[in-house]
Amino acid sequence: MQHIFREYDIRGIYEKDLNEHSIKTIGFLLGKRIAKVGNTVAIGYDARLHSPTIAGWLTSGLNHARLEVLNMGLVPTPCNYFGGFFDHEHKADATVMVTGSHNPPEYNGLKITLNQAPFFGADITALGQEVMAFSQHIPDNLTCKAVDTLALYTDFLVKAFAHLRGMKTRIAIDCGNGAAGVVVPKLCEALELNTTILYAQPDGTFPNHHPDPSEEENLHDVKALLKTQNGDIAFAFDGDADRLAVLTQTNNFKGDQLALLYAKLLKNPKILGEVKCSQVMYDEVAKIGTAYMYKTGHSNIKVKMKELGIDIAAEVSGHIFFADRYFGYDDAIYAMLRTLELLYKGLDLDAELAKLPTMFTTEELKIPTTEETKFETIVKLKTFLETPPSDFPAIKEIITVDGVRVVFEEGWGLVRASNTTPVLVARFEAKTHALMRTYQKALEEALKRCSPSC
Repeated sequence: MQHIFREYDIRGIYEKDLNEHSIKTIGFLLGKRIAKVGNTVAIGYDARLHSPTIAGWLTSGLNHARLEVLNMGLVPTPCNYFGGFFDHEHKADATVMVTGSHNPPEYNGLKITLNQAPFFGADITALGQEVMAFSQHIPDNLTCKAVDTLALYTDFLVKAFAHLRGMKTRIAIDCGNGAAGVVVPKLCEALELNTTILYAQPDGTFPNHHPDPSEEENLHDVKALLKTQNGDIAFAFDGDADRLAVLTQTNNFKGDQLALLYAKLLKNPKILGEVKCSQVMYDEVAKIGTAYMYKTGHSNIKVKMKELGIDIAAEVSGHIFFADRYFGYDDAIYAMLRTLELLYKGLDLDAELAKLPTMFTTEELKIPTTEETKFETIVKLKTFLETPPSDFPAIKEIITVDGVRVVFEEGWGLVRASNTTPVLVARFEAKTHALMRTYQKALEEALKRCSPSC
């Protein structure tokens, strides 16, 4: 069962991996860790049909560890985080969000914070080892205190963005039948925004499309709405509303592009990107502030933000993290409002994008492999690149902060092992389309030499 204890969170299939025994045990053993720093833990859950059941099992385990359990009910993941950051009557020492995020409906998982810090990496691995060795029976105990953190969170956002009230901007929104639907309509109504909202009703079967806005096929409906209504901007959320897609009539803005746009309104901004981010973002931010590169993954990024005093961080996939005027975690609903604020302040998003150097970039490519070989393949690739063949494109630098990012004369290529699925993730960028394909072909051929499974 160790495979469910991932780098950033716990994730698996309902009943197969995430069953009554495993979840109660996780709750109890996690609860013992929480008890060392406090005595309250806030639970929230997403729209998946089995999320309330998992939350109940988790509650029993946490009660067995003698903690006070605060039940938020159905909320977005950032609202769950909010319960551990915002200073209010029911501020929690730890938070646990029951969510499968953008995974298929049979999946679920747990995202955990402890004393305002992500619980991840070696801590999750150690917890997994203890869970697998634990065989005691944990009784049902659903005792908890219902808390309306959702209302506090919504009210906070309304007050923080009161200056946007009554904007005439024509906005299309796709909540994707996910957890965003319990906040976004109320928020837009309170701010009197000119919005048309699709699929606001939470439904864990996701009847209209898969809840992953990083995939173009899941954006067809909101794009059609934007076009038919001659809208100005569109937003789409993933299943738990910590990831955002931003679209105009002509562009689909990636997370790194958005980070650069937000940075334009800051004085001496400190921006953190992941290894998949465009070199354009790093170069352009460097002209007005400081840019840093780090590992992919929401937990990694949150820790690094605190260490470096970062204002804004971003992943290409649409996780946007604001420490500037906010709490430093990824919140797609907050990011939507910060994007509207750009328009409010007169920034033409399409025009700003057109000013940037032209680069040709692939989407995030996923190369199937196995859990057993994916990290070993990256090690072999690093070794291969130390003495590449004579016909390999000239290498200027190799960045190994997360996988292998190879900097060539006119672009770069990245290959890294996913921490959540049995794939290698790749991305390529260059000044011409032909060069981009050359770099891609060279690294893909290198991968085949390093691993027959690729």
